[in-house]
Amino acid sequence: MTPKTPLLDTVQRPADMKHLSDRQLTQLANELRSETISAVSVTGGHLGAGLGVVELTVALHAVFDTPRDKIIWDVGHQCYPHKILTERRDRIRTLRMKGGLSGFTKRSESPYDPFGAAHSSTSISAALGFAVARDLGGVVPEGLGDAIAVIGDGSMSAGMAYEAMNNAGHLKKRLVVILNDNEMSIAPPTGAMSAYLSRLYAEEPFQDFKAAAKGAVSLLPEPFREGAKRAKDILKGMAVGGTLFEQLGFSYIGPIDGHDMDQLLPVLRTVKARATGPILIHVLTKKGKGYAPAETARDKGHATAKFNVVTGEQKKAPSNAPSYTRVFAETLLQEAAADDKICAVTAAMPDGTGLNLFAERYPSRCFDVGIAEQHGVTFSAALAAGGMKPFCTMYSTFLQRGYDQVVHDVAIQRLPVRFAIDRAGLVGADGATHAGAFDVAYLANLPGFVVMAAADEAELKHMVATAVAYDAGPIAFRFPRGEGNGVEMPERGEVLEIGKGRIISQGARVALLSFGTRLAEVEKAAEALRARGITPTVADARFAKPLDRDMILQLAEDHEALITIEEGAVGGFGSHVAQLLAEEGVFDTGLKYRSMVLPDIFIDQASPADMYAVAGMNAAEIESKVLNVLGVAQIGEARA
Repeated sequence: MTPKTPLLDTVQRPADMKHLSDRQLTQLANELRSETISAVSVTGGHLGAGLGVVELTVALHAVFDTPRDKIIWDVGHQCYPHKILTERRDRIRTLRMKGGLSGFTKRSESPYDPFGAAHSSTSISAALGFAVARDLGGVVPEGLGDAIAVIGDGSMSAGMAYEAMNNAGHLKKRLVVILNDNEMSIAPPTGAMSAYLSRLYAEEPFQDFKAAAKGAVSLLPEPFREGAKRAKDILKGMAVGGTLFEQLGFSYIGPIDGHDMDQLLPVLRTVKARATGPILIHVLTKKGKGYAPAETARDKGHATAKFNVVTGEQKKAPSNAPSYTRVFAETLLQEAAADDKICAVTAAMPDGTGLNLFAERYPSRCFDVGIAEQHGVTFSAALAAGGMKPFCTMYSTFLQRGYDQVVHDVAIQRLPVRFAIDRAGLVGADGATHAGAFDVAYLANLPGFVVMAAADEAELKHMVATAVAYDAGPIAFRFPRGEGNGVEMPERGEVLEIGKGRIISQGARVALLSFGTRLAEVEKAAEALRARGITPTVADARFAKPLDRDMILQLAEDHEALITIEEGAVGGFGSHVAQLLAEEGVFDTGLKYRSMVLPDIFIDQASPADMYAVAGMNAAEIESKVLNVLGVAQIGEARA
């Protein structure tokens, strides 16, 4: 049921908010919260983060002049209320759907999204860039005004945020950073920064300030009086812990109640009117605010499927197969029960990677390092050097952030870090920013690396066991998001022979060599080809590095055509096969070789099947590729 939103109905763009009173802005926030809940109940998506910043979103757009002023949302998953207020309400129920609105900020979607995001901790760097461009006379269609970064407490665990703050403090540009402190990123926040922020509002001076702020807003301009020593003393008296940010060159104010317009609006207006250098406003919010099912959820309603607005019950399609993530998690638990050297490392994604189960069973051997993939990789490297068997468990798209550490700290030192790479391939509604397209290409080119891809959930179990047993250097295995194929599962994983693939079915003329879970589509294509009188050989490579040289060269010798299929970008498995064939002179024999990889584009959100159709990698496209290579007409009967 669509909520009644009489005031929100009058707001198409932020300019429409300028004539509203503070009381009306509070009402607008309430209506915006209801509209956000209603929209996400239809589409699914990130709910809790957006609900936590509803009042902040209204206040920012009411005070600042967007799109001339640039609001940069860190990660961007909290931007649904922002999209509703910025000329996109009529499309808000297309969130994360094919042809619909992105679930994150996206430059090509709206001038109100000045900087796209989906990974964390980039907002302060981007805001500083806009501030410097403004002062250097940069020109964009909307103009360049103030730059405002909104960054969550979880994102402050990443070093990039501090690199940006250090630079901003040095440059002394007019810049606003809003620290959205909700004590809950995706998982409970981790580390010293989290403890530091917790102390800020536990200390009595902060409690006194919070109580006084509502009725004593006149105090707030004091910290901005240039050169006034008393202002600095007042600031430190109100906020003892704020000195960390001051040492980085920021004037600090807060913490303030991020759900109280009587605090938010005066603070933001004061900053807009009087700030001269970098300012950090510490805002306390509650993730999932205003919707009981989200507030009481373990992850505060971080990500949800479609749901019933009244009950909060999610509408998930039933499945008879376990998810790949669950298979990985349960297999790792099984292996860890027999080997006390196995430990697990994740970067703020224990639930998403299944390691919450490991943490419950073996808390002393599970480490959530926060949004700090670079640290997580090097930490894992030292664990390996210290005699442990670390499983560095990250989404493919997030592991990219730690690539230098993979090269320098793991590969060069040949340390046996086990990389469990979740969300391999195209991931659906999260779109291009979360697609695991590049890990095979960026790992398989490293000397001494072993790179595997599971064709199904049983193979994944074998690859976990293989990684446990492998101590000669780094080893990685990748698996996709979603449910498996429903194959029969072994009791225990078997240790695979390194660099050896398997023949699934023997045929003639053309060999289809799959790497990863496209194998199911390959087998569908093979069935369709058999109906045409063509019987292909189907093989599962299992390894992109080292390649199964004997199997590949035999396939090349026995068939007139060889086609590789993988869920990754050019430069991955197929490129390594081509290199092998070229070096062995196989192309001189007339072999027809083709490599099916993800196209050289970023594919927007849709269902995984639709995304793979765009990529040309579903069964029909594989069948068409075979017919084309063999020179068989695609209408009518195939040649015998």
